Amino acid sequence: MSKETAVYTHGHHESVLRSHSWRTAENSAAYLLGELRPGKDVLDVGCGPGTISADFAALVAPGRVTAVDAAQDVLGQARALIEERGLDNVRFAVADVHALDFPDDSFDVVHAHQVLQHVGDPVAALREMRRVCRPGGVVAVRDSDYGAFTWYPDLPVLSEWQALYRQVARANGGEPDAGRRLVSWARAAGFTDITATAAAWCFTAPEERAWWSGLWADRTTASVYARIAVDGGHATAAQLAAIADGWRTWGADEDGWFMVPHGEILCRV
Repeated sequence: MSKETAVYTHGHHESVLRSHSWRTAENSAAYLLGELRPGKDVLDVGCGPGTISADFAALVAPGRVTAVDAAQDVLGQARALIEERGLDNVRFAVADVHALDFPDDSFDVVHAHQVLQHVGDPVAALREMRRVCRPGGVVAVRDSDYGAFTWYPDLPVLSEWQALYRQVARANGGEPDAGRRLVSWARAAGFTDITATAAAWCFTAPEERAWWSGLWADRTTASVYARIAVDGGHATAAQLAAIADGWRTWGADEDGWFMVPHGEILCRV
């Protein structure tokens, strides 16, 4: 089995977790909800702060959710959320999606949200997710596609941000335009029964614009991504500050609109 070689571009700065903690099964895994029934065992790969895992746990009880992430620190936040919601059917582990420490055929559903864009070998990751999925189960993957992000007004500084982010992510070993590649990766991993869909987040209400622009402004200047961008020679601190100002300008515009498209696949085993 291969091991992770990519660097996680976002890190776990507060501005990143602010975004991840907003995610729910409804707004981030609607395409999978029809497969989640009481008694199902679910593996949630790259669970982050655990908000989607918690929703899954409520849907499949008395089935169990195993929530794994490559970062030990973020699992503490996930555990706290599970305790807060009074759920007793979730277990946690540190894991590399390329080499999952579970026997073959362990889960009915294997799920990964915004994970494959950050890994060094997404095809190997999908093969490993398939290995631990029981016959008759599903592997479910959803990833955004940065090259297809679009917004209004058409501020050139946000185009600079888009190009820079994609450059940094690829230098880290990831693929930021993962959404459009999911079907090809799944086919290369050996899946033959693949249902592909697409969905989008859209931010336009004043509170949505403030939230989305604020977290990206902060991420652009204060997160691991900012450090990697500067240390890797991709941008200067002054350029990042100008991009952050551009995000705030967009967020303050009453005409502001931003769409984040996602590719989704349900692969039957």
